[in-house]
Amino acid sequence: MPGIAPFHLAFPVDDLAAARRFYGGLLGCPEGRSSDEWIDFDLFGHQIVAHLAPQHAAAHHNPVDGHDVPVPHFGVVLDWDDFHALADRLRAGGTRFVIEPYIRFAGLVGEQATMFFRDPAGNALEFKSFKDRSQLFAK
Repeated sequence: MPGIAPFHLAFPVDDLAAARRFYGGLLGCPEGRSSDEWIDFDLFGHQIVAHLAPQHAAAHHNPVDGHDVPVPHFGVVLDWDDFHALADRLRAGGTRFVIEPYIRFAGLVGEQATMFFRDPAGNALEFKSFKDRSQLFAK
């Protein structure tokens, strides 16, 4: 999908050093500007900003495909091979998955790989990939 505008997302973290290790180190997001209160990261071309917020609300869960999907969550739709490379890197880094990488709708419209995990502050992330990216919004 060429020409997609980058999104901006600001989210709370309780430890900027841990956010830096997780987003910059484990996920490999280049770091942009920062202060003592926040850090900009480049998440696959999108600007995410970890803001120091020592106390933030607990997450909610919704049932989807027999899993408790954490809400809110954010992430990126990756190319198929990049998704699997990231899953391997997360496993090698000892990441505990909320929902292990798996394939939804196998052989059907919208076939996709998905996985959920949390950052050190407890924010939920979902990364996914479509066998055919043109089916991103297919019914």
